[in-house]
Amino acid sequence: MADQKDKVVLAYSGGLDTSVCIKWLQEEKGLDVIAVVGDVGQEHEGLEKIKQKALKAGALDCLVVDMRDTFAKEYLSKALAANALYENKYPLVSALSRPLISKHLVDAAHKFGAKHIAHGCTGKGNDQVRFEASITMLDPDIEILAPVREWDLKTRPEEIEWALAHGVEVPATKKSPYSIDDNLWGRAIECGVLEDPWTEPPADIYTMTSDPVQAPDEPQYVELSFSRGIPYMIDGVQKSFLGIVYALNEVAGAHGFGRIDMIENRLVGVKSRECYEAPAALALIQAHKALEDLVLEREVLHFKLGMEQAWASAVYNGQWFSPLKEAIDAFMASTQRCLYGTVRLKFYKGTCTVVGRKSAYSLYDYGLATYDADDSFDHGAARGFIQLHSLSTKTWAANRRQEGAPAELFDARDQVGPLTRGKYEDVTPIWRQVADAEAKAVATTE
Repeated sequence: MADQKDKVVLAYSGGLDTSVCIKWLQEEKGLDVIAVVGDVGQEHEGLEKIKQKALKAGALDCLVVDMRDTFAKEYLSKALAANALYENKYPLVSALSRPLISKHLVDAAHKFGAKHIAHGCTGKGNDQVRFEASITMLDPDIEILAPVREWDLKTRPEEIEWALAHGVEVPATKKSPYSIDDNLWGRAIECGVLEDPWTEPPADIYTMTSDPVQAPDEPQYVELSFSRGIPYMIDGVQKSFLGIVYALNEVAGAHGFGRIDMIENRLVGVKSRECYEAPAALALIQAHKALEDLVLEREVLHFKLGMEQAWASAVYNGQWFSPLKEAIDAFMASTQRCLYGTVRLKFYKGTCTVVGRKSAYSLYDYGLATYDADDSFDHGAARGFIQLHSLSTKTWAANRRQEGAPAELFDARDQVGPLTRGKYEDVTPIWRQVADAEAKAVATTE
């Protein structure tokens, strides 16, 4: 009886890299491979076809898992509560799916008794960190393998040559010049001509959004109703969160809304030019923010902005299962308890504008806000408020005047430095010494 091989669970997409990974793990590591394919709403050639490709490449088994509903309910819902935008631009398309896929990889490893989990990420991207950090937090005893980081196949032609020599099916279709990752929340597009940040993105990179110039000439209005911060109704029709994401991708995409072209700071220290399509994600975040503006108390709203950035950075950096992200989730959940209401959006020629919002929990008080006869605001109270509000800076200003210090140290015209240009006859000796020293230092460098 032959010795039983150790098993490895592989995150499988059906592409060339992960297909080569199956055979490489068998031949170079002596492992039996169980492939896991996760459906998170991405474009694909057919899940059954992908499964057969994995089995044909030599996988012992291939699990196809529909993760879409869980993705929406347990992952996108938390992203929406946090208005998650990494660097205030990117709605975390890829970063949100990796921890969910990782969870299923770990579950499969436990089910099959596998000691290893493998992925097909390169050594330059963020996803390697997200997969490996998530897997380690879920089961620190599992060994992680990264074939693409190890093998000496440096180019696609070399991979194809290796694949053909080892009986691995090579995709027959023409290879896209772009690297694409997509799911319910949007599409990430990079590589090819996009690696030149001066080059305008070609029209062929977009599939979810129409060209805004060619979008309908009439605007379209959409009403979204929220319960505890989660949308449950669109234009009066009740739908699951998953259904609303699909519906908004269609509507917003048809009007050319949802495109992002940005320079992104990757976790590994590289600046990368990234293009995204995220019509539903950006529209939902915009509507959600508008409802929060109406419902959340001012100090909570202001504090939440910083927490949102912390949440987005943690998830971008692969910390979905970390105690920090879990703690921030608790804060976010607290802010959503009374977030009920409806927001009206207007889509037109690549734009999404909030044009209405209402809620039973609204903190907007017409009597306090209006300048008409119904004004209930106590204008007389403003004087004392201003006096106390500015007391600290008033004390500061009086001290500086007494000591003869300038109110402004920088010359706004040339921005060279404090008092290194112009006159300073009115400055006291100590300030003059500082100015002389700085002027001398500037003259030396010049």
